[in-house]
Amino acid sequence: MKFLLLFILLGSFYTSAESYIANIKCKECHETIYEEYRRSMHAKSYFSDELHRKVADSVDTKRYACATCHMPSANNIEALITGKERPDKRNTTHTDGVSCYFCHTIAYVKKSHRFNLNVKAKQAENYKPTFFGRLERPDESDKHSSLSNPIYAKQVCTGCHSHKRNEHNITVFHAMKEGQESLSCIECHMPKVPGGVEKMDKRVRGEHASHEFPGIHDKAFRMKGVDIDLAVEKNRLKVTLTNKMPHPLIIQPARAKFLKIEVVRKGKIVWKNFETSPSEDRQGYFAYRFERNGKEVVIPATATQSYVHNLDADETKVLSYDIPKLQKGDTIRVGLYVRLAKEDCAKVVKLDDKHLTKPELIKQKILKWR
Repeated sequence: MKFLLLFILLGSFYTSAESYIANIKCKECHETIYEEYRRSMHAKSYFSDELHRKVADSVDTKRYACATCHMPSANNIEALITGKERPDKRNTTHTDGVSCYFCHTIAYVKKSHRFNLNVKAKQAENYKPTFFGRLERPDESDKHSSLSNPIYAKQVCTGCHSHKRNEHNITVFHAMKEGQESLSCIECHMPKVPGGVEKMDKRVRGEHASHEFPGIHDKAFRMKGVDIDLAVEKNRLKVTLTNKMPHPLIIQPARAKFLKIEVVRKGKIVWKNFETSPSEDRQGYFAYRFERNGKEVVIPATATQSYVHNLDADETKVLSYDIPKLQKGDTIRVGLYVRLAKEDCAKVVKLDDKHLTKPELIKQKILKWR
């Protein structure tokens, strides 16, 4: 019975009269946007996102409850959630990931305590579908009708990117504050880029919102989110971190962000903030930690307690470290890094993609002592 409400809402996803429009079909008119989307994480599916697939399978090899956000276009979403059917590589509504069709046919977002739900607009039988967006005077198309819908600046991102709580009411994902609107996401993650929305720029718009959705995977983009400032007072190093993002530094439970600090003297490291694992430095290691009945667990689906060391939206923290007395010519290197799959997660789910477990630099600050 716990899925009854979910079924009622998901029941509006597809009707027998509705025809799904695959991502590849969008390329005919929106080639630039299609290529941007292909490089985005939205284009990733259960089959192409190794970390997501292996975490989902470690939670439940029968039910694919993650489908609500990770496979929302599925034409058998109820069967996936209940475990009657499994993801199928031959089904385009499964392999299209968070598809163009799905994102542009959301009618409204149903807010809920555990997680929000995107509710699709019902499409009229024997008529071309209606796509929604933020454009004023949207272009006409023989494939679909187009309308401007105010929820695309207010709610549309909140359907999947707001929050998620497990069955024990433990937060396992948190990205948006209560009342925060989608426009704050769009301004950063859909920046304006040159070119119209169609191959032929009929309305001479000259630019469009990028559908590449740059984020933590983009080297240049991730440098913009946090500022690092350094100061030394006697033998104490002060590292000031300022989160310029409208969401916390850590939003996903599989990830970790951490400081790597080194004092270098004549080419040799004479001090560092951890020896083996960055988690040794508790103040400089930002991540979720979960427990079930007092015992640590990695996969948060069954957790009964959670703890998070974070840097909240627009927050500044000053971290202090006792370091050796500096000498002329010494260099202090401070780097903020991300691991898309933190160490304890990688121990539980075997990952072939080494990019997921390799620390990636977000930003570095260097201070030379004179």
